[in-house]
Amino acid sequence: MFEGVFPAVITPFRRTPDHRLDLEGLRSNIEFLIARGVHGIVPCGSTGESATLTFEEHEQVIGATVDAVNGRVPVLAGTGSNNTAEAIRFTKAARDIGADGALVISPYYNKPNRSGLVKHFSALAELDIPVVLYNVPGRTGQNILPDLVVELADNPNIVGIKEASGNLEQVSRIIEDTQDKDFEVLSGDDALTLPILTLGGSGVISVAANIEPALMVGLYEAVKKGDLEEARRIHYRLSPLFRAMFIDTNPIPVKKAAELRGMAAGPVRLPLDELDPAKTEKLAEVLGHYD
Repeated sequence: MFEGVFPAVITPFRRTPDHRLDLEGLRSNIEFLIARGVHGIVPCGSTGESATLTFEEHEQVIGATVDAVNGRVPVLAGTGSNNTAEAIRFTKAARDIGADGALVISPYYNKPNRSGLVKHFSALAELDIPVVLYNVPGRTGQNILPDLVVELADNPNIVGIKEASGNLEQVSRIIEDTQDKDFEVLSGDDALTLPILTLGGSGVISVAANIEPALMVGLYEAVKKGDLEEARRIHYRLSPLFRAMFIDTNPIPVKKAAELRGMAAGPVRLPLDELDPAKTEKLAEVLGHYD
């Protein structure tokens, strides 16, 4: 189910004092992405500013996404938290709304021990919705090591991992040791999509696909066809955009890029702040190469 290019969609806000949700804008962005061939949609991830959404907003964003997608591609909803009870609440809500799966970040700040991680993810896997782990040590302060991933993959409801450790050796080991399981490894880093796919990864949960979805789909499809020359060509075509998406903290640059492209975006919520003028100019220059 979770194979291919899955944009981690931005959450558009209106430029009001309280930065209200722009759900119509979200629906419009989703139509743009699906029309360009993406294989799934990920709302309420890091790129969707889930950390600043209230529980009610979280439900609204997932609901609007499920409604807009209307079964055309899978919806993998971000439902993680560093509080297991809260993650259960988010995951149950996503299940009941109709999401196809739950993307669950490892608990940040707490730095749980191994048995705590197993119990946390196992509790979520009991909720009758496929669970995709999300390993991003740069945000959580803790790495989910390959042997633990393999152990968790024995649970039939834990069906994959978004791997954003930046460690290709680690990604390779996870793929190697889960080959006999029904378990998908998705790149969590746009710039590593090509090598992870060639190692046997199933796809990418992508920031850049918000802006250039067709090129990201082309990269994935070239690898699947075995056309590595074309895949490398697209990879290097996209590389400046990959770098531009991280000239500041994600999702500050991608929201600005979406705004510059005329998509629904709006501001980021505090404690993030707007992209400064110099970086905005640099971002606009990079985008110009794709117009």
